[in-house]
Amino acid sequence: MPSSAVISLSDVTLKRDGRTILNALNWSVFPGERWVVLGPNGSGKTTLCKLAGLYMHPSHGNIDVLGERLGRTDVRLLRTKLGFTSQALTDMMRPSLSALEIVMTGRHAALTPWWHTYSDTDREQATELLKQFKCEALSNARYATLSAGERQRVMLARALMGDPPLLILDEPTAGLDLTGREQFVSLLAGIAASTTLQSAILVTHHVDEIPPGFTHILLLAKGSSVAQGPICETLTPELLSECFGISLQLEHRDNRWTAWSSG
Repeated sequence: MPSSAVISLSDVTLKRDGRTILNALNWSVFPGERWVVLGPNGSGKTTLCKLAGLYMHPSHGNIDVLGERLGRTDVRLLRTKLGFTSQALTDMMRPSLSALEIVMTGRHAALTPWWHTYSDTDREQATELLKQFKCEALSNARYATLSAGERQRVMLARALMGDPPLLILDEPTAGLDLTGREQFVSLLAGIAASTTLQSAILVTHHVDEIPPGFTHILLLAKGSSVAQGPICETLTPELLSECFGISLQLEHRDNRWTAWSSG
């Protein structure tokens, strides 16, 4: 892995039950880059997130994260340096925990707060993150009582607990209504502008969910890279159509993207 890369995948293949989910993928993320991973359902996006988040091992190839090689490092320790959200992780949170407790577990990449010790500084940071995402009033609310949008904001706060150098977000706007989605995209645009975050990876299958400030894009289809590079050069009608297997038109206006079928 190049020494300056935050994450690097080299010839990564993942097979399950005889099916190739990712195929010989090469991809690197460098400091300052904010990547969108875009592709249709079944393209391997969530699998890529699990690999990058150190929750899966590839069948072939090498994965390096923050200078450590998967398979040669303690992933439990390395995972504490990552900010990670996914629907699967959201569903694993205990319904009885408060929003504040959920956020604090991000310090140790834990599912519950019971097996670690948290300081007053941890509590203050978790409270500040909830405030940042307009959830301060929910600090003592049980997770089970939160709406879908509130849960996503709490999980985003959890992902940022501990100021991780790498943030990985797997379809964080899934299940949100239009208002919730737009509010969340605005939050992500603010995060993209942060000077403390080294790199971010956002997975989606909708171009209109790409926040302003994201710099690069990986177009993924059938487990392979269709194209990757700076978003202004790589996100084109032709490559987007190839990625989704349908003729598409594309517009970029007011720092947001829109796509539609050209028939």
